[in-house]
Amino acid sequence: MTYGIRVERLPPFALFDLRGSRNAISAWTNAISSFPTMPNSLTRAKSGELYHTGPNRWLLRAPLDREIEWERKLDPANAPAEISIVKVSDTQTFFRLTGTDAEQVTSIGCPLDLHNDAFNSHAVSFTEFFGVKALILRCGDGFDLAVEQSFGDMIEDYLRRAII
Repeated sequence: MTYGIRVERLPPFALFDLRGSRNAISAWTNAISSFPTMPNSLTRAKSGELYHTGPNRWLLRAPLDREIEWERKLDPANAPAEISIVKVSDTQTFFRLTGTDAEQVTSIGCPLDLHNDAFNSHAVSFTEFFGVKALILRCGDGFDLAVEQSFGDMIEDYLRRAII
């Protein structure tokens, strides 16, 4: 069976792992204007996306050409002890799966219920993808997913095999 899907390996993003309460992070920086209101949800802005990935845990994703700007705004080296800000841009490989069968193919590798009623356009979660820890979120008519960069080639191979 041939699937109606496009698999694209995305260029790197600026990524920052933020840990600490929303109040503590907000007190440290006013660069983040809108925090997600629910766990496993996200907010999108022109300057980047913020993912609520766990209790007091956030992941900021922005275009790579904004990494220096975000590093200045977040100032991780001088952050107070109650929060942690770590640049993790070089640790993840992102893929975009789009097309009419994107949900079906993504569900081959992912145990989450990806139906739009359960996993909508503001949903984001760490999960498993072909046995590897992965971050997954909706994008347009498909999904973005990220895996530790050392697994990037393997996941790309698995995806190519899944769509044959």
